[in-house]
Amino acid sequence: IEAEGKKEEKLFEQYMCYCKNGEEMLGKSIADANVKIPQLTSDIESAEGQKSQLAEDLKTHKADLTGAKTAMAEATAVREKEAAAFAAATGDLKTNLAGLEKAIAAIEKGMAGFLQTSTASLLKKIVMNRADMLDADRQDVMSFLSSDSDYAPQSGEITGILKTMHDEMSADLKAATDEENAAIAAYEGLMSAKKKEVQSLTNMIEDKLQRVGDLGVEIQEMKNDLGDTADSR
Repeated sequence: IEAEGKKEEKLFEQYMCYCKNGEEMLGKSIADANVKIPQLTSDIESAEGQKSQLAEDLKTHKADLTGAKTAMAEATAVREKEAAAFAAATGDLKTNLAGLEKAIAAIEKGMAGFLQTSTASLLKKIVMNRADMLDADRQDVMSFLSSDSDYAPQSGEITGILKTMHDEMSADLKAATDEENAAIAAYEGLMSAKKKEVQSLTNMIEDKLQRVGDLGVEIQEMKNDLGDTADSR
């Protein structure tokens, strides 16, 4: 009987210890949960705020990216038009300069039958279409080209006029070429800057998309933890 009593006493002590420890553990668990829940709630709100800000940043970056690509497309369209206009203008200038050179050489040599050549016809066309030519000079050249003589006495004066025209047209060609080269340099500078901008924006978009995804997973995990913690109290 005495042994049985000691056994029961030991079991009772173990039970009381269990109850005491269990109560302490439960109290600690509740206390920890009461600390953890506000922290998780705060962390979730912070993460959601970051995610919202990233979403706004992405909208801005995407709009800027679209703007940069549009600017590049518009600049390219303008450059193509400028290049086409330059090619057309300088093509005519080069043709006219070559025609003037042939005409000057032929007149100076007193080439027989010059007035019946294609060079004379081209010269007539050049003179008629030269808007900034003095009317007196135009009349002199047209009179020379209409002469029945193959080599008119005033040919020296005519070659002087043609050489002046050649110098002016050469200056026009140089000015057009300089302007074209400046336009090309400006275009290439713009495109270089825009390409860097596009690459930078693309990198930022990719980075923030990744961060948005990571935050989404993190927020869901914290919400799950919050639910489990609340249930454990």
